[in-house]
Amino acid sequence: MSVPSKLCIFVAGLLVLDQVVKIWIKTHMMIGDEFNVFGDWFKIHFIENNGMAFGMGAENGQTGKILLSIFRIGAVAAIGWYISRLVKEKAPTGVIFSFALIFCGAVGNILDSMFYGLLFNDSHMQVASFLPEGGGYAPFLQGKVVDMLYFPLFSGYLPEWVPFWGNEYFEFFRPVFNLADSYITVGVILLILFYRSFCSSKKLKG
Repeated sequence: MSVPSKLCIFVAGLLVLDQVVKIWIKTHMMIGDEFNVFGDWFKIHFIENNGMAFGMGAENGQTGKILLSIFRIGAVAAIGWYISRLVKEKAPTGVIFSFALIFCGAVGNILDSMFYGLLFNDSHMQVASFLPEGGGYAPFLQGKVVDMLYFPLFSGYLPEWVPFWGNEYFEFFRPVFNLADSYITVGVILLILFYRSFCSSKKLKG
């Protein structure tokens, strides 16, 4: 099987997985609902955010939300073009698939922003319905990103001797994120750890 064929299957599979998980969460849980997966350190905790990674909201109103979505669509187009260039230049397969991970993550969250506001109703104090009679909760490009992966590996009060934060409550890892965020993170880490020399050589040639 050729690299382009493998790449298409890889991208499609990751996007389908991301969206299936998000749709299940959206149609089975309310905002704030959670359940344990492994002990107390891996939980499914449903939140929504306005489009930033790892549950970080972008509270800039409708205009900011639309501008953020447009910027991200442009970024996805640029990444897609670069991946096609890498394929044509027969770049290392690991490099291509690392960028594909980043591409999948960006697309996965953009799909939420573009369509979830149209396809679902609000998840506050109710479980959302798909294609509700009264319409969705937001216009095109103003939907919220569904996050659910929560890893509170450690929580408690820091020792008094810790500078600045002594005796304060601390939790690691606090951000709630989704599979798309994970794709981006893994892609970036792979590029840094294993393909830094390739990226540096491309930068020098560029």
